[in-house]
Amino acid sequence: MPYTVTRATTGTRYLVLEMGARGIGHVAYLTHIAPPAVSVVTRVGHAHLGEFGSVENIAQAKGEIVEALPAAHDGGLAVLNADDVLVAAMASRTRARVLTYGIDNPADVRAENVTLDELGRAGFRLAYDGQTAEVQLLLHGMHQASNALAAATVALGLGHPIEAVAQAVSQAEAVSPGRMQVTTRADGVTIINDAYNAAPDAMHAALRALHAMTSDGQRAVAVLGEMAELGEHAAQVHREVGQQAAEIGAGWLVAIGGTNADQYATGAAGSGTAVDRAANVPQAWELLRDGLRPGDVVLVKASNSAGLLALADKLIEEPGAVTAQA
Repeated sequence: MPYTVTRATTGTRYLVLEMGARGIGHVAYLTHIAPPAVSVVTRVGHAHLGEFGSVENIAQAKGEIVEALPAAHDGGLAVLNADDVLVAAMASRTRARVLTYGIDNPADVRAENVTLDELGRAGFRLAYDGQTAEVQLLLHGMHQASNALAAATVALGLGHPIEAVAQAVSQAEAVSPGRMQVTTRADGVTIINDAYNAAPDAMHAALRALHAMTSDGQRAVAVLGEMAELGEHAAQVHREVGQQAAEIGAGWLVAIGGTNADQYATGAAGSGTAVDRAANVPQAWELLRDGLRPGDVVLVKASNSAGLLALADKLIEEPGAVTAQA
């Protein structure tokens, strides 16, 4: 749903929209319908790689959103992720004022001294223009620190004071089910429901979050369905995800689906990670119902078309659940 924000210095209200594309020129078309005053590019990943053909084409398409901005003297603001070289390069494609954000690379807005708590939630010092403020996120996963920085950079660029920005991002909560939704069942099994959608970069981030949220003595369980729209790259990227699941120490990998799910198993082969295959959600449910044990931390993730949201719901409901608490 679109929503609005207000510029602190002028009281100007902004309608916030997300623009998507399945090819070069699509974002440019959308910006003619809804011309942006502020544009944010978070990363150039591998989502829809089968549609675009290459990462470079994805970058070309995403950069159209900063090309559509008005000049800096007319209020245009481009917010770019300095930790993604393809996004940072978009600064040359806009007439707008550019503000960068980053954790690893030099940037206008930075997250310093980043830490994770036992639930994988990031805390950091927000730094901008010689000022700092402390942030403690309620959202799970290290990748949320970068997402929070993007939002903070927009607010700072629109004139909001850093303390107010830090407080606002610290209070932000996930509002959509299936997006890093964490629930601990009555039997001590923790479910990370991130099954709303998946692409290779998001899958890697979710597996890192699974690792961060699994303490000594607990078993990390990766329940992974297939990722869609990857074209000729599908086998390779599924295999790489399976390998990463093993590398982060997953004790059990349940791969759901067809040929590409087989690649998850291939990537994890020989690692010591136990691997089971399920052709569909009902088969996966039977495996997990019988195989999960108290203390397990379970990530459920796939493209939406794989239907794993229903599986995550069943896992959360059985045998009774309570929302994870700080």
